[in-house]
Amino acid sequence: MIGCGIFALPFFARGWRAYLLLLSGAPLAYYVAATIAALRFFTRERARKLPNYSPPASLLKPVRGVDFGSYDNFASFCAQCYPEYEILFGVGDAADPAVPLIQRLIRECPQRRIGLFIGADQIGANRKVNMLERLAREARYDVLVLTDGDIRVAPNYLREVIAPLNDKAVGAVTSFYRAIAEKNLGAELEAIGAAGDFFAGVLMANWMEGITFALGASIVTTREWVAKIGGFASIADMLADDYELGHRIAKAGGKVVISREAVWTMYPSQTARGFWQHQVRWARTVRLCRPLSFAGLIFTHGLPWALLAAVIAPAPWIAATYLLAYLVLRLTMAWTVGVWGVGDDVLRRKLWMVPVRDAIHFFVWLAGFASNRIHWGGEAFRMEKGQLVPTASPREAATRAATSRPR
Repeated sequence: MIGCGIFALPFFARGWRAYLLLLSGAPLAYYVAATIAALRFFTRERARKLPNYSPPASLLKPVRGVDFGSYDNFASFCAQCYPEYEILFGVGDAADPAVPLIQRLIRECPQRRIGLFIGADQIGANRKVNMLERLAREARYDVLVLTDGDIRVAPNYLREVIAPLNDKAVGAVTSFYRAIAEKNLGAELEAIGAAGDFFAGVLMANWMEGITFALGASIVTTREWVAKIGGFASIADMLADDYELGHRIAKAGGKVVISREAVWTMYPSQTARGFWQHQVRWARTVRLCRPLSFAGLIFTHGLPWALLAAVIAPAPWIAATYLLAYLVLRLTMAWTVGVWGVGDDVLRRKLWMVPVRDAIHFFVWLAGFASNRIHWGGEAFRMEKGQLVPTASPREAATRAATSRPR
């Protein structure tokens, strides 16, 4: 019996090696499928003729602070080729540095109906959603266009993103986003990750099952659909408010569609620590929103699988084949999705950085499993079932402990 076991061991080892080599091909198959998904989506959408549908719209813009492109971002919404709309800005307090820029915009664009609202009731831990609730109450129109403060748009943006609502089955329209990044490694890596990787997953989801979530850069919906999900108050404690808004509209029976019109978003310079915290926050948010999908991302990480295949390959030519296939298929997918499809200029110029980003992102993915704690907006939170639970700082905890002792 012992002899049989010894003789069987090499066959067992070779079997596991073949199994791991087979698994190492999964990311390569994913890259091919995502490339096809991108070709399919963008070819179809560019040929589509949109309906002539342009109802009045209210643009809701919660803003906190400014970045290197804030005024141009705000001004781009005043240059829309659209018959009737209003822009409602909301800031947390009058000292916010965005206030003077918005006031300047009001002076320089008297032809536009622009409102500035300061402060919002705290209905939840998510300050952005608190402000959206306030702005929605102030809005005149039924069509609601939600964009972040760091978003810039082309003149045809409103016509493109509102037209799909002509189909009453559509509950929300969301958009991809291109990068405008400062010359900073962290900023460029984030931009490359979104355009060259994240959007590929979105396109695959759209192809396989349809979109059941929204992307926060741009979401268009109506008062009716917001009311069907219980209003903005229903997502006021959620970190991934954009995901939840789209997901709940989909659960309520509304179709979520991706617009062919991409917007631009800003990627400011950041420290290595800031980059890491932001990436990990995003990873943990995805894990808590879509745990099975997040775990399945292991089969989209082509670099570690290619390196593993190269190490265990029985022949040098097999090792070289895996590494070359990773580079060719990965860069093809990134270019097709992010450059040809979305039109991201940062990815076009920095395509060679995709493997660097992949190496970092594998460790970000692992860190996504490590904890439910995140840093957001200068504060620490614990996430429970997707909800934000404020975490007291050590000083606050000590103060609470001291004041709670019996005297």
